[in-house]
Amino acid sequence: MIITVFGATGQVGKRIVRMALATGYTVRAFGRNIENLIDEDLRNDHFEAIKGYVFDEKEVLDAIKGSNAVLSALGGDFKSNDKTRSLGIKNITEQMEKAGVKRIIAVGGMGTLKDDEYGYRLNRPDYPEVFKMVSAEHLKAYQYLAASNLDWTFVCPPDIKDEEATGKYITSVDYKPEPFLNKMNAGDIAGFMLKEMENNAFVHERVGVCNLE
Repeated sequence: MIITVFGATGQVGKRIVRMALATGYTVRAFGRNIENLIDEDLRNDHFEAIKGYVFDEKEVLDAIKGSNAVLSALGGDFKSNDKTRSLGIKNITEQMEKAGVKRIIAVGGMGTLKDDEYGYRLNRPDYPEVFKMVSAEHLKAYQYLAASNLDWTFVCPPDIKDEEATGKYITSVDYKPEPFLNKMNAGDIAGFMLKEMENNAFVHERVGVCNLE
């Protein structure tokens, strides 16, 4: 299987790359600063590092063509109105439709999960102000996915920790998981995304995830 990974140098993306290669997938790792991925550990016939800009239509299309699935762990500036998360997903979905690639699993955030009173969790009066801007970006990304003709899954973790996988996490469709712990290891997000790519258990769904301890 060939997968294209966007946001391949971030804390989730770099773990997707390594875990996917360890499983035997062929990985195309896309990013602006992919030099740190080109090392002895990753030099094999199943790995391709692609230097590109996620807003560039041709570069993104070329990275997607021939892939079986796309995994997006796009990040961006946390404190400014950075559009990488939303407009990056918009371009990715458009190029996937051109390339005829249907499956995408993307990382978002807890703010896009459902709230029965306020619509989305990010609209709650007690939602932390510091997260509202990035959560609004995640919401736009989710809306682009939901409006597409793709087989999408939107993964919505809480505070992401730069830690390896434990395998100890829970999931919930549309809503915040219960019992809820406000953290999710980057390794567990990567592991869940690869598992979902194999099992297709949450197609066309938002998935709340968090660690159990």
